[in-house]
Amino acid sequence: MFEVAQRMHKLSTGIFSEMEAHKRRVEETGSKVINLGIGSPDRPPGEHIKEALIKGIQNDNNYRYPVFEGRLDLREAVARWYLKRFGVKLDPEQEVLILMGSQDGLGHLAWAYINPGEIALVPDPGYPIYSASILLAGGEIYPMPLKEERGFLPDFRAIPETAARKAKMMMLNYPSNPVAAVANAGFFREAVEFGKKYNVLICHDAAYSELAFDGFKPMSFLEVEGAKEVGIEFHSCSKTFNMAGCRIGFVVGRADVVQNLNKIKSNIDYGVFTAVQEAALTALDGPPEFVRENAAAYQRRRDVLVDGLAKVGWKIPKPKGSMFLWAKIPEGFSSSMAFSIELLEKAGVLVIPGNAFGEQGEGYVRIALTQSEEALQEVVERVNNIVSCNFNI
Repeated sequence: MFEVAQRMHKLSTGIFSEMEAHKRRVEETGSKVINLGIGSPDRPPGEHIKEALIKGIQNDNNYRYPVFEGRLDLREAVARWYLKRFGVKLDPEQEVLILMGSQDGLGHLAWAYINPGEIALVPDPGYPIYSASILLAGGEIYPMPLKEERGFLPDFRAIPETAARKAKMMMLNYPSNPVAAVANAGFFREAVEFGKKYNVLICHDAAYSELAFDGFKPMSFLEVEGAKEVGIEFHSCSKTFNMAGCRIGFVVGRADVVQNLNKIKSNIDYGVFTAVQEAALTALDGPPEFVRENAAAYQRRRDVLVDGLAKVGWKIPKPKGSMFLWAKIPEGFSSSMAFSIELLEKAGVLVIPGNAFGEQGEGYVRIALTQSEEALQEVVERVNNIVSCNFNI
């Protein structure tokens, strides 16, 4: 057996793998599992997007190597979209980079800025790639606890001076995965001030900016004055346009940071298939009604599940954005894993234990709204059935 690199020992997919193994065992008994664990959009892209992709696939010229940084007309479309949606002006040639999904950029940025032993500030709970990217670059994680009493926003004042001065990067994500929280201009101003004071690169993951509910309109981190001096923002076509399998996203913001990420990527890949870029261009310039209807569908799903579970005694806050619920486990369970396994075994419903996303996630589960309203209603009925059988909620 070949000995793996030390960095491999710092990576973990343990809880996700364990839940998948439990799911297979439940399915082997003949039960149908409703999977609310995966955060992958189940709804299709708009017809205009699919038509653009089909047309691109039929163009023989698109099978050549694509441009590293993405087609200029697509980067211009990103700049138009940012100006229209957020009022943020971007230079498409220097401040926009096309990615193979936002995780591509999130996973590789640390290679450009983190030396072995250097610190990055990462939310806990947080999306796993934030920590994994730092560890793969040889860096160290300083967790920023996300507490319910603070609306799951990190407290910058609680970061020790020594850690703040050593930090090279900070990861933020609103609307967030997994905690389904949102942030306002005041919070982002604090982040910009922190970045300037301690010379910390602020990286904001805005993948869920268009999945917002009840009239709430998430803002871009770059809307805050001075944000572009200290930070960048990642976005994805996966959630906004249901193009997750196409693997395309983008990063925008401070030009030298964008270009350094481009330098890393130009050494490891050849960019996004041009037909997919053409589909993304069509999506960005396409009718906003599709995006609004997509968000409305997730809002209906949220209401079906939250309102239904409340009636059987499991009260979960209604998030203003993202495709997730972040739910406290009912009383009487020793851990998030124990509750998740019992829910899977007794109700055939798969959710992800909160500690998969960090120590602060213990006591919670993440529930993905990636099933139809009918399936979510069935989830409510299954939970109701086990409640009537002394399931402790």
